[in-house]
Amino acid sequence: MRWDMLSVLVPGGTGQLGRDLAALSSPSREIVAPGSAELDLTSAGAVIAAVGALADRARGAGRRPLVINAAAYTAVDAAETDERRAFAVNVDGPRVLAAACSSHRVPLVHVSTDYVFPGDASTPYEPEDTVGPRTAYGRTKAAGEDAVLGSGARSWIVRTSWVYGASGSNFVKTMVRLEGERETVSVVDDQHGSPTWSADLADGLIELGESIVDGRAAVRKVVHCTGGGETTWYGFARAIFEELGADPARVRPCTTEEFPRPAPRPAYSVLSNTPWVDSGLTALRPWREALSAYFAAARR
Repeated sequence: MRWDMLSVLVPGGTGQLGRDLAALSSPSREIVAPGSAELDLTSAGAVIAAVGALADRARGAGRRPLVINAAAYTAVDAAETDERRAFAVNVDGPRVLAAACSSHRVPLVHVSTDYVFPGDASTPYEPEDTVGPRTAYGRTKAAGEDAVLGSGARSWIVRTSWVYGASGSNFVKTMVRLEGERETVSVVDDQHGSPTWSADLADGLIELGESIVDGRAAVRKVVHCTGGGETTWYGFARAIFEELGADPARVRPCTTEEFPRPAPRPAYSVLSNTPWVDSGLTALRPWREALSAYFAAARR
């Protein structure tokens, strides 16, 4: 039997990342991407059954099974008052998912976030740097990482940041809407990060997954994958206005103090992609180049 094809289960398949992963399905790469209505990560029985079905279907068809977990509770502000629900989705769900993957010998790639770090650095965070989340969302994502890595499954954690895509709600879509509604828009200029197009991230996750099932995966179990370079939300917003053909001077800088939120945002959440590249994986393109490609794809 030739093991030259892949079967991938993507919990969270109707989110912006999940949809971009599903779009990478091909004759040699079966991707099943159920949304929460089809596969609720907080339902242990459903999760165990889904992983078992994946393993049976894949091996029966001569394919190699893989799970990429794109499901998460990502409402950062809401998590401050609903941490129990965030914990159920971001910790309990991945724990059961990882245990099922371990039982069926299915590799697992689990997507995490820059919010696991405190955001007080001045140079890019390395995967091995000590976490120190300052939000309920960040705490649950950090605990989810621990649950996955401690499960005994062949598992990898991929942290990313500032994700936007064609589906769901995100910063790019918000700026596009505000450009049409307001003469000027104030955006914080003292929070630094790396915008990441979900389509590019999906490509990177599939590349990692294929390296895992081919036996080429690096020893590192925690890596970072973001768009190249860094900017501020203000710089990101100006670039979005440029792509819209609007005057970027209509974007005005402000401070975090002028725009308070229930959950504190990290002042610095740039993640180092060096270990990703050192693992033999392809670096994502620079964030500005990716943003242009995102708008070009939207216009097609």
